[in-house]
Amino acid sequence: MVSLKKKGKMTPIFTTPKISNMDNMVMEKTCTNTCCFFCIMKEPDPSLRRAGIASCFKEMPLIKDDEQHVLVLSGLWNIAMTQPDDPEFPSLGIFDCMSSFVEKGINDRSWLLRDQNIYIPYYAAHVIGSYTMNKVDFAEKAVLAGVIPSLMELLRGKISWVEQRVAVRALGHLASYERTFEAVAAYEEEVVRLGMHLASTCLDEVYVKFVGVKEKSKRSKYHCDLLTRGVGGLEMENRKAEEWASQLQCWSLYLLNCFACKERSLNLICKQEFLTDLSGMWGGLINHSSPAGVGLIRILCYRKYGRKSISESKVVLENLCYLSRSSDDWQYMSIDCLLLLLKDPDTRYKVIEIATMFLIDLVELKSLGDRSCLGETISKALLLDYKQNKFRIKSSQVQKALQETWELKVERRKREKTMSEEKVEERRVLANLIKQQANHMFRLGDVEAAVKSYTEALDACTLKLRKERMVLYSNRAQCYLLLRDPDAAIRDSTRALCLSNPANSHGKSLWRRSQAYDMKGLAKESLMDCIMFINGCINSVTNKRVKIPYYATRMISKQMDATWLFANAQSKVRISHLRKVQESDDYYEMSSNEEQECDEMMRMMMEKKSIASGLSTIIEEPLIVKERNWREMKRARRRNKAVVAQSM
Repeated sequence: MVSLKKKGKMTPIFTTPKISNMDNMVMEKTCTNTCCFFCIMKEPDPSLRRAGIASCFKEMPLIKDDEQHVLVLSGLWNIAMTQPDDPEFPSLGIFDCMSSFVEKGINDRSWLLRDQNIYIPYYAAHVIGSYTMNKVDFAEKAVLAGVIPSLMELLRGKISWVEQRVAVRALGHLASYERTFEAVAAYEEEVVRLGMHLASTCLDEVYVKFVGVKEKSKRSKYHCDLLTRGVGGLEMENRKAEEWASQLQCWSLYLLNCFACKERSLNLICKQEFLTDLSGMWGGLINHSSPAGVGLIRILCYRKYGRKSISESKVVLENLCYLSRSSDDWQYMSIDCLLLLLKDPDTRYKVIEIATMFLIDLVELKSLGDRSCLGETISKALLLDYKQNKFRIKSSQVQKALQETWELKVERRKREKTMSEEKVEERRVLANLIKQQANHMFRLGDVEAAVKSYTEALDACTLKLRKERMVLYSNRAQCYLLLRDPDAAIRDSTRALCLSNPANSHGKSLWRRSQAYDMKGLAKESLMDCIMFINGCINSVTNKRVKIPYYATRMISKQMDATWLFANAQSKVRISHLRKVQESDDYYEMSSNEEQECDEMMRMMMEKKSIASGLSTIIEEPLIVKERNWREMKRARRRNKAVVAQSM
């Protein structure tokens, strides 16, 4: 194995031997240790080499004190990561060896804390997870070797969250195969409960135990070394801890997915408290390849029991609806969930009043990823039995929205189907004239009149004029932003993005919806739209110099802080500390640091209050300004004209 000869990669921490010493260790021909793993790896005869490796795997866990163990496991970790499908080590007893090391670390505390043995259970569980990642044959060998009981001990938190991360990863792989699922299901209730608990609490745990510890000397040294491989300071450690915490949460959800797919333990997974937590779990930018909470929710929506439980949670439904009108990669999953709920007669009228007000903005969506005619599918789900059962809908607002959808997708389509090309062109010219009038009103600052004119132009446009309608919706969204109506701005910018080709690609609509989401305090949705907007700016520039608008970078910076993986955990810790200070006898004799913390908490609370009231901290210059002198008014109007000329 060439990778074992690259000694620099084998060094797990700073305190292991230097590279020059490791060269001597590996290359020394007269090694006195007959079971030296590195010497066995140099054996040229394949049969002797395989026999030596098998013997080494059997004897290593039995040797009580050997500083070389951590170095060997670090090397095995590297091999398993880079060559997970290589059958050599799995066929020679590596799973028995790794399982024995994990058990030894759990049962023999004195051994675990000696030398560098604290690293061994982590490496051992990681090796098991890597080799069982792709091959069911390897997974079967691992189960026969008895790895599940030792992995369960790590999952129970017998050592730390770092070992829980690799244990849940390995168990998730074993549970994903039909041939090994039942071996994991032998611990079904405990596995599911632990998976739910980990998914809900791991971010708080990692923050309190590691990220929230600001002094490096107070952090667990072996956690620091495993996270950064001995390279980097606090910033690098925090970044890696955020990545690992997100993985711990997403891998816990993956393990639960394995049971939910088989309709196992749904009574546990579908508890309302967990579903509420689940709907807020987001892989984020640091773990963008995982659908996180919405992935498991979609699995549950394929089951009748799951649909019933989800339809009873207003928080879950609202989070699904917000995601359905975002530019997140997992937008289609939330749409799938809502469609499944609408098509089930038992849940349709529990969710229709919430879902309708979001899905009506998506009825003109042509395709999303590999899903074609998605808008038609949404329309059919919304209008299913509309004429016969519309009396069952109590909200007049929802009735009006469905009536508008019927008019748009049924009645208007029928009328325009027989319309001649000359008539379509005539309507296009008329709509363009009305649009010019609306633009003129907007420049004069008469925003409300501009809204009415944009609406008239939209009524004049035929459904075929998708590009023209996209611009009209986007311009009207800008008006609603200036009128401080974020809900209307989101509706119109979403409709514009559905009409764009490809979907969610119109830059101005993305930026306007990002601002509207910011006004409502929906940081995640605002962030994703802003990122898509910046990507569009970068891709549209032909030269090498890319200039990102300053206002977009400000928005990104603001929303990155708000959507930080540990933002909620940090708030909980601060609030808990503030309560302790208030409850103490020395409450009126706080130190200066405590006073600063209280001031900071008050500032945060005021910021949250401003967000809740719909006021964005990124203020746009208003068109209508009162109590200014005429020179200031003139300068402001000139600036607004320049902005409008660019935005229209």
